[in-house]
Amino acid sequence: MWRKDIRLREIYVLAYRIALAYLFYQVARLLFWYFNRDLVAIESFGDYLNVAYRGFAFDTTAILYVNVLFIFLSLLPITFNTKPWYQKFLFYLYFITNGIAYSLNFGDFVYFRFSQARLTTAAMQVAQHESNLGKVFLASLVEQPLVPLLFVAIIAAWVFLYRRVRIVADIPKKLILYFASSVVALCLTALAVVGGIRGDFKHSTRPINLVDANRHVKNPAQANVVLNSVFSFFRTLNTNNFREVHFVEEDFILENIKPYKQYQRPVPQSKPNVVIFILESFGKEYSGAFNRKTEIENFVSYTPFFDSLAQESLIATNAFANGRQSIHGMSSVLAGIPSLKDAFTSSPFSNQKIQSIVSVANEMNYDTSFFHGAPNGSMGFLGFGNILGFNHYYGKTEYNNDTDFDGIWGIWDEPFFQFFAKTLNEKKEPFLATLFSVSSHHPFKVPEKYQNKFKKGTLEIHIPIQYTDFALRKFFETAKNSDWYNNTIFVFVADHTNQIGYPEYEKTINRFAIPIMFYSPNEVYGLKGEITEPAQQIDIYPTLADLMAYNKKIRSWGRSLVSPAKDPNIIVNSDGLNEQFIIGDYIYLFNGTDVTGIYKVEDKGLANNLIQTPRSAEMERGILLSKAWYQDYMDRIINRKLN
Repeated sequence: MWRKDIRLREIYVLAYRIALAYLFYQVARLLFWYFNRDLVAIESFGDYLNVAYRGFAFDTTAILYVNVLFIFLSLLPITFNTKPWYQKFLFYLYFITNGIAYSLNFGDFVYFRFSQARLTTAAMQVAQHESNLGKVFLASLVEQPLVPLLFVAIIAAWVFLYRRVRIVADIPKKLILYFASSVVALCLTALAVVGGIRGDFKHSTRPINLVDANRHVKNPAQANVVLNSVFSFFRTLNTNNFREVHFVEEDFILENIKPYKQYQRPVPQSKPNVVIFILESFGKEYSGAFNRKTEIENFVSYTPFFDSLAQESLIATNAFANGRQSIHGMSSVLAGIPSLKDAFTSSPFSNQKIQSIVSVANEMNYDTSFFHGAPNGSMGFLGFGNILGFNHYYGKTEYNNDTDFDGIWGIWDEPFFQFFAKTLNEKKEPFLATLFSVSSHHPFKVPEKYQNKFKKGTLEIHIPIQYTDFALRKFFETAKNSDWYNNTIFVFVADHTNQIGYPEYEKTINRFAIPIMFYSPNEVYGLKGEITEPAQQIDIYPTLADLMAYNKKIRSWGRSLVSPAKDPNIIVNSDGLNEQFIIGDYIYLFNGTDVTGIYKVEDKGLANNLIQTPRSAEMERGILLSKAWYQDYMDRIINRKLN
């Protein structure tokens, strides 16, 4: 029959070629899990089969996105489509489009470890500010040579299998039947393609998106295995998940979320200087001072200076980042604006007037500066810094000495920290200065002269973390001799986490675990002790406004960590698929519409979902608070109420 009917033979071959795409997407899924199995726990072969099965719907959407033109041209009712030259054209179209798209999955084998989320178009927002991506890419290939080798081998296998089933050149004898069957095939295929891309044929349901990957998994992290990078990238093209919602009345928000805070602190005779260190990838798990109570067996600290300074500081040992990328850390720390599934900083709403610790300092006649040793504009810091209103920006250009350039990211931390200290010596007090470090970053290198200075550790990042810690020590040796030092409040916080060495930090919530530390040699500020209740990056802005005795109202979802006021403590961040709230004794997962997961606060790995169990009054209130917080966040961003 196949030899007699050309159209049926072509449909059969087309189905085979599309089936090959499904096969190799499943291969990519297995490899993605293999490369990230320490971050995504799948306990049994049966669990993996369930995850892989659930992935078919997302693979269908991705494969149809990529192959819609190939499918159309394969079914086009033309008499020469069995000719060798036309089949060769289809061959190249198939492998160019599928090869490029398929490579996104392989990029995620490595990228996921840094982003903690599948590749989306948010990565393009980061990439547009970088000029060193080629170097980073080459460094990644050197570190993970198996990834490109696997990609080449799999594409070769794909080509081999593609060529095993060929279309023999022929001319249809019954043209009317040929064209009629072609029209029917095209119509049915078009219907199937529309349904496949949507993920459902029901008119009443929306097309599937990233959050739907959570519907059938035991652990939210497994949703990243259900997804594929092609789907997550295409599904976020031209999307904007910022939308107004209404769950509660405004009075409930004002009373229970308290988006406005006000602190009444006696105005000091001289305003304190403020120095903020946002430390690249400086996760909590690297510091001994922040792990004294975690009871991790054979724990090793890689931050000796940081640990020593912590003994004289106010430290938050149960603190979390409000985002997954560096630019998220900047908006969270300085403006108190966390990033949810979509980053505020890359949204259509980021270019608005924002009240922040920078605007507060400017209002109080502070000199405000931002320091980042990368090429000016990298990471989007210069643009967002201008929105916040920094008086000065100091980057690689202002440093003006490329002999200290690391070749990829920016000026090495040690010399740039010295430049920072010396520049502050020239400032008129009071000043607020923020430094964003660069060296504790992939590809995890340190200057040649320090190659053998630091202990090796178990992760690549351990040596660069020690180098940044060393740079901090050298900064303080210089700063202590400055006139401004004794009346300065220093803040230390990581932008996000990075490589994971201990199982405790593989847990979903602990992937956001960071140190937050306040230090001042001036004891009048009382910055000593330990905060054990949950804290977050967005608490830094109101804490500093409080310490600076800014006694007017501020717009903040965070709270002052040094105020006796009992402001709401709602910890928030996002895994890229869901918003995650820590409220009281529970963790809540929220998809923008409903709470889909409730976990005890001790269950940082999100292993036991209580959503189907009888709910206590506290759990019901936590659900309501999650929705109310989200409602206020969307309202203020969309309607430009961040001032």
